[in-house]
Amino acid sequence: MSTKIHALCDALGNPLGFHLTPGQACDLDGADVLIDEIGAKILLADKGYDADARVLDRLEAAEIEPVIPPKSNRKALRDYDKALYKARHLISNFFEKLKHYRAIATRYDKTATAFLGAIHLAASVIWLN
Repeated sequence: MSTKIHALCDALGNPLGFHLTPGQACDLDGADVLIDEIGAKILLADKGYDADARVLDRLEAAEIEPVIPPKSNRKALRDYDKALYKARHLISNFFEKLKHYRAIATRYDKTATAFLGAIHLAASVIWLN
């Protein structure tokens, strides 16, 4: 059994929100839920979130600037702020901190609710440090 954790972090790399999907789900399934929780004016994300209808149009409607590099197979390449995109490592750093908790790294809990609770507990400890 595998589970994919989708997370939303602030500019300091602190967690703001989570969503769980099955391991085989694409990144956009988590984005559908988390985009509504964004309170910032800029969103940094990787190429997996380069989708017009599901992400970019929704961000534009909410007046949020996307800093998402275009996929290589996109017909019309978009510009993005490359200097600002370098700060995307903060989300990777958060996941690295989260993996220090063995119960989360090994998906110890049987139910998604218990697993999400463990993620929230670990995230609160990360916030306090």
